[in-house]
Amino acid sequence: MRYEFRISGSLSDTMAGAFPELRRQPVVAETVLSGPVTDGAHLHGLLQRFDELGLRVVEMRRLPE
Repeated sequence: MRYEFRISGSLSDTMAGAFPELRRQPVVAETVLSGPVTDGAHLHGLLQRFDELGLRVVEMRRLPE
């Protein structure tokens, strides 16, 4: 499975380093992180990491295979 997460604001290199499995792409007023998600536990862990770092997920979607 591949997912895309739209995060409010821009992520620093340090903050993006908390998500080594995801590719970062800055866009206007947001940062898009995308990459493989192995299972539900991995997805939950990513969402928990976003929350712990105070990042606001604006949109999350599963990408077509």
